[in-house]
Amino acid sequence: MFEHLPITRADDGSYRTVDGGTFRVDETHRSTAERVADMTGGDDAVHPDGAGLHEADPERDEQLHDIDIDPVTRVAGSLAFHANVDLEERTVREAHAQATLFRGYEIILEGRDPRDAIDLSSRACGVCGAVHSICSSMALEMALPVEPPPMGVWARNMGQAAAFLYDNSLHLHLLAGPDYSAAMMADTNPDLLATARETAAPHADIHGYETVGEIMEGLNPLEGDLYLSALEKTRDARQMASLMLGKYPHPSTIAPGGVTTTLSRSSFTQFYTRLDDMFDWAKQVAYLWDDLMDFMLEEQAGFEHVGEHPKNMIGTGVYDDPDVYNARYEDADEWGNARLATPGVVVDGELVTTNLTEIDIGMEEFVDHAYYEDWTDEAVPFETSPAGDPLSPYHPWNKETRPKPDGKSWRERYTWGTAPRWDRHTMECCPHARLWITALAEEVDNPFIRPTGDGIEFDLPEADLEAMTLRWDVPDRLNAAERLRGKAYALAHHALVCYTGFIESLELLKGGEDAVHTEFSIPKRGTHRGVGFWEAGRGFLTHHLTLEDGLIDNYQIVTPSTWNSSPTGPFGQSGPFEVGAMNTPILEDFDGEDDFSAIDILRGVRSFDPCMPCTVHMYTAGGNDVISENVTMTTCGCSTGSDDKPAEVTLREMLADD
Repeated sequence: MFEHLPITRADDGSYRTVDGGTFRVDETHRSTAERVADMTGGDDAVHPDGAGLHEADPERDEQLHDIDIDPVTRVAGSLAFHANVDLEERTVREAHAQATLFRGYEIILEGRDPRDAIDLSSRACGVCGAVHSICSSMALEMALPVEPPPMGVWARNMGQAAAFLYDNSLHLHLLAGPDYSAAMMADTNPDLLATARETAAPHADIHGYETVGEIMEGLNPLEGDLYLSALEKTRDARQMASLMLGKYPHPSTIAPGGVTTTLSRSSFTQFYTRLDDMFDWAKQVAYLWDDLMDFMLEEQAGFEHVGEHPKNMIGTGVYDDPDVYNARYEDADEWGNARLATPGVVVDGELVTTNLTEIDIGMEEFVDHAYYEDWTDEAVPFETSPAGDPLSPYHPWNKETRPKPDGKSWRERYTWGTAPRWDRHTMECCPHARLWITALAEEVDNPFIRPTGDGIEFDLPEADLEAMTLRWDVPDRLNAAERLRGKAYALAHHALVCYTGFIESLELLKGGEDAVHTEFSIPKRGTHRGVGFWEAGRGFLTHHLTLEDGLIDNYQIVTPSTWNSSPTGPFGQSGPFEVGAMNTPILEDFDGEDDFSAIDILRGVRSFDPCMPCTVHMYTAGGNDVISENVTMTTCGCSTGSDDKPAEVTLREMLADD
């Protein structure tokens, strides 16, 4: 399956494969025009890897403009974005995504009691902390080992699905939605807004907005009906998550072996009273975003290229079957394929695997353009996985986090985000990837969720609206429109997982199976490994840990936004944010550079739903700033102390007495 062999980096800057071969990565990347000339797809071609860096061309560079958006608003956390734009040809020549604060959780967790990881890793994000708690607990379940009872599994599934109802609703209507609001369109695309006001919305009978223009009015920040309705729905969804997990966003009830929540028939009754309303919300949101995105694709020439990326996607799957899940690595392929959202990898639109062990061993993480030092100068801790498959030196179980904030240019290092790759491919992830993989795999066996190979059918029960079947179709392209459409249809998926869990949990209660937790103990001697395979609201999530004599020896987190916001890797591939920007045409109306808002670039970036707290985590105040000279390069003030020690040393000293 794998085209490439694990590599190590030589002193001369070349890379060495395990079979003794060598190659060097060319640091000079081709321009967009050169890449397009090599492609056979004409105007519909997708730039496969991004421009990265380019050679100076004085004549052409006179019409190029550097656009620095710092911070990117309406995203979670600190993201800066640089683009080199040709305003005359309305193209983006270069793009760079910057995670501007340092992530230190891997260092924070070193040497701690393993149980601390559940609560501390939850703080990786203030929006979706439960996903990290669950993923951490699953990594520990594998390392210990311990298996949760069925009710504990369903509590995690239902709490997580409810949290996704919150998270996806928030992104669609409060973060990305304003990009398509009447208030925004009036400034950037007034003619398109005028057309929208005259265009009937095909599904008005379901979502209640008679024209596409009314949908855009509904998305107006702070005052639009849809914006305000979404706020109410996010509150209801958080209450649902709290009923299963005790509280949200940082539940203290998640542990290896299940949960410690007290659940009763009353808990499930309160859960369902809110879920019933979510069925109608899922119906309305799916058709509303269908109408809006179909309008944009039909009426805005070139919109199909906004945020476009090759059809390379990765997901770990989510929602376990308690009859199959046992937390063991050796059985991960079986319990992974039994999930209600299937794990998998899609390359060039083709599903290449759904096995968690193959997804795992294909992972590598690189830092060539990130503020970290390469760690492969030391012996590889693990040459194989627990199942005996070979691991790269760049696999998370072999990675060591070594902050090194030096080099301050696009050609050197420019972000605190790393560059994960799968089988050397750049991958993106999000709810659309989850649906895409699940549809192609056809593994899910559920009466309400039916993958068909080219889509998924969702049977939503009657609430105020009649029962109906929604169908999400696998798209022909992967772009901003399909990311948003996929996230809208994902609400139906989450609601039906909650519905399935409600039915199954009542059956367990009826049979007296109300245990939610299995006791466990921490081994005091020896080396133990575990990995949590889970998904966040934006998709793929893993926690790899190693225990040594009862304490955490190494801990590595790979999040969805680590994949999506990754910088250029060692093979010249730009990250998905960057590639999406370079495929984006400039469609907005403007008279000159001063009137240019870069809204099309931002629509592409925000369609990924960036969550930068999950990508980067720690700011240390005081002392000499390591990176501060160029505000367009970064907003990071990551100090290392008055004696200007390396960031890694300062962090370890700060945490030594904790």
